[in-house]
Amino acid sequence: MFKYFLSNNPNFYINKEIIDSIFKKINDTVNKKQIWIINIIFLDNNSIKKLNKNYRNINKTTDVLSFHYFDNFDNLKYEDIAGEIVMSEEKIILQWKEYWLWEEKEFYKLLIHSVLHILWYDHEIDNEYIVMQNLEKLIWKEVFEK
Repeated sequence: MFKYFLSNNPNFYINKEIIDSIFKKINDTVNKKQIWIINIIFLDNNSIKKLNKNYRNINKTTDVLSFHYFDNFDNLKYEDIAGEIVMSEEKIILQWKEYWLWEEKEFYKLLIHSVLHILWYDHEIDNEYIVMQNLEKLIWKEVFEK
């Protein structure tokens, strides 16, 4: 199971037991080795917009960016950082109002999505989108609707 490090705490509540449950369920569901570290970072809209422009050439704010630093994790040690999840705290708060989730659950939804990206899941073409979406729904259901 991935370990994670929260580089800073957002201005909304997050339950580390639920984060642990998400990581455990992803580990149990996705048949890929997951023994390294993922950093989770909260930024303001301007900072994440700059990252989005630099790394994706998209000049707008986004809710989350996922970075995996290796093509595969085979040669990493347990303490190595496999990737980072960068989230816009402001966007999370705006989206929870739009989608009628509270910010904590919006965070969890984005966390599931981002960890799957770090594990090389994508949604650029229809069949990849369906696979990733089904995994997200399954993990969500197992963690929140038991």
